[in-house]
Amino acid sequence: MFVETEHTPNPDTLKFLPGQVLLEAGTANFPDADAAQASPLAMAMFGLPSVTGVFIGYDFITITKSTEEDWDAVKPNVLAGLMQFFASGAPVLTITDQANVMAVDDSGEDADIVEQIKTLLDEKVRPAVAGDGGDIVYRGFKEGVVYLQMQGACSGCPSSTITLKHGIENLLKYYVPEVVDVQAVE
Repeated sequence: MFVETEHTPNPDTLKFLPGQVLLEAGTANFPDADAAQASPLAMAMFGLPSVTGVFIGYDFITITKSTEEDWDAVKPNVLAGLMQFFASGAPVLTITDQANVMAVDDSGEDADIVEQIKTLLDEKVRPAVAGDGGDIVYRGFKEGVVYLQMQGACSGCPSSTITLKHGIENLLKYYVPEVVDVQAVE
């Protein structure tokens, strides 16, 4: 097995491409080891020194390391850990991760607006963000404010605020006039 790596805009996060599908649908975000219980893959990665975050997408995994460490020291351990995990045949997820799903009530009078926002995020934003090793998750819309959560390489990235405010906010305001602001949530 050959695992490719790609840099992301976040200097503490690398994108690893194992050449196979990891999740058929959705993404899985594990911001710390306690959240990783639903994923043998994430648990294996958190067992490595300096790993502080794991994000799993369709065909990639992004690993976030501690700021103090250098990728030259961390990357060989991650590659070896990935090879060992895939050789084991263990599943990527054992159960659907519901811990990171916030309840969002979108059944109110803004349902049409919310649907427009979600469609724009799915069609125009998420593919670009996934290319950088991350994801953006819709968390709500209230009184003109869209609440989004940045995950994977995008979480904690120095350029995520610029992406959110100048890219995503401008796009949503252009197509959905009811949007007045976009805010990040944790």
